[in-house]
Formats: sequence, C-alpha cells, structure tokens
Amino acid sequence: MAVSRLSKDDNVILHSDQGSQYASYDYKKFATQHNITLSMSRRGNCYDNAVAESFFKTLKKELVRKQIFLTRNIAASKIFEYIEMFYNAKRRHSYLDYLSPNEFEKRYNLESLEK
Repeated sequence: MAVSRLSKDDNVILHSDQGSQYASYDYKKFATQHNITLSMSRRGNCYDNAVAESFFKTLKKELVRKQIFLTRNIAASKIFEYIEMFYNAKRRHSYLDYLSPNEFEKRYNLESLEK
C-alpha cells in the first residue's frame, strides 16, 4: 500500500530490525525496485527502533486495547482508519512542534520549494 503512494522522486528510508525476513534477497530486491533505502538496527541497540516502538505503544494504548476485533479484516480496517484518518491527519506530536505528521510534511515540502 505504501509503495503505491510513492512517486519516483520520493526518498524513502525503511527502518527495521535484523530479522531474517528483512535481510532476505526478495525483500532487498523489492526495496531496490521501488527506490527504498533499507536501514537496519545494529544488533543489541534498542534505541534504533525508538520511533517505531513509540508508535506501536501509542497505537496499542489509543486503539487496540480499547476494542475487541471480531476478525482480522475488521482489525486491519480499524488500524488503517486510525493511522490514516487520525494519527497522520489530526494527532499532534510534540516532536513535530505539535503538528500532525501530514501538516508537518506539508510545511516541510513548502519550505523546500521556497528554497
């Protein structure tokens, strides 16, 4: 889904741990074909994943622990809705000067164009 939203000019870094699925030939080939730079945590360095861990903590706290999902499809739909309609669009983040990720990205792109 994320790949379908990328343009050829996008610079994307995909961060993961050192799991075998992320080090596989097929995964690396897929990333290369879609102009995605892979980034992996160093062994034993939990701080490399701090942003991802923070996101999942928030997702669990604000959505997952408050509901019982009857099916995986319902869970996937609700999680997609949370991320796209709330977390990225409306939820303010202190790290982003209290802007939503979408607003922060919009302002960043405008500033880049003005330079």
